[in-house]
Amino acid sequence: MRIAIAADHAGFCLKEQLRRKLTGEGHQIVDFGTTSEASCDYPDYAQALGRDVSQGRSDRGILVCSTGIGMAMAANKIDGIRAAPAQSEDEVTFTRQHNDANVLTLGAKYMDVDRALELIHIFLNTEF
Repeated sequence: MRIAIAADHAGFCLKEQLRRKLTGEGHQIVDFGTTSEASCDYPDYAQALGRDVSQGRSDRGILVCSTGIGMAMAANKIDGIRAAPAQSEDEVTFTRQHNDANVLTLGAKYMDVDRALELIHIFLNTEF
């Protein structure tokens, strides 16, 4: 699967870990940044990823910030994007089954890489 991924400075470390793990699982990853923990504006990254997913260049998107909320709000301003922040299996499952979410937003403040991967696997494998 071709997956777009991006983060702001608060989500950078988790994004990097996820990028490596998902690449190792055989996914094609398109990384929209950021490239460090230097302070940056999250809407810039949400917009770049959102355009990519909405235009069909990537199958799904994953955005990471401190809480997952800001990225979801910014991404949802792009036509064709259905971004949802989620922290539980049920949230991820329902946002795919009932809402056809194409972007998952995660809060680095609330989860480690193993937990994030659990949620991402549900996101990638749950049908609308």
